[in-house]
Amino acid sequence: MKKKILIIEDDSSIAELQKDYLEVADFEVSVCADGSEGIKTLQENDVDLLILDIMLPGIDGLEILRSMKEDKDIPVLLVSAKKEEIDKIKGLSLGADDYITKPFSPGELVARVKAHLENYERLKHRFREGAKQRNTLTIRGLKIEKDSHRVFVLGKEVSLAQKEFGLLLYLAQNPNRVFGREELFERVWGLDALGDSATVTVHIARVREKIESDPSNPQYLETVWGAGYRFRI
Repeated sequence: MKKKILIIEDDSSIAELQKDYLEVADFEVSVCADGSEGIKTLQENDVDLLILDIMLPGIDGLEILRSMKEDKDIPVLLVSAKKEEIDKIKGLSLGADDYITKPFSPGELVARVKAHLENYERLKHRFREGAKQRNTLTIRGLKIEKDSHRVFVLGKEVSLAQKEFGLLLYLAQNPNRVFGREELFERVWGLDALGDSATVTVHIARVREKIESDPSNPQYLETVWGAGYRFRI
């Protein structure tokens, strides 16, 4: 699928030149001649990258940048005939990814567009992978998927009740720390829970039977006599 580029530029000759070069590079390109039209197009359409002129009639490029960064996460290349350093600093501080001063080579513009789109895709991939890793705990053959509430032992899924899962997850997220029964009951069952902290012992035993190869000699959920329990890593 072609990447969609939006150009907001009031100089029609520059806009058409940019559009021609980008279309030759296999991008789908739209052009808006003023700020109001540009904002409307951004709100109503999916756009992969924005090429934004600073000096526009009505709403200028910096104001567009301020408004769009609240709900649009796309690369933005600012274009301007102004060479002052302060304009570049303003644009970049508002979230622009690059700044090109007129006149510029259309070929350079295309190269920058490609580079920013590729970098953006890499960052999105890293973010997705990082989020996936943060939502999964893996410890010596035990995998706990926090979002889906699933637990796997050596690749085989085991079924845990809600409180069993909550107890295991809490201990696994706080490894090598000893928790007393009362503290675990408070953290997992809640301050207003009805019952007795002795239920923690019952749930520990149930979890061990499901995740430990030898529940009498646990490798994950250890008993620290006289103190409580801990998840060993």
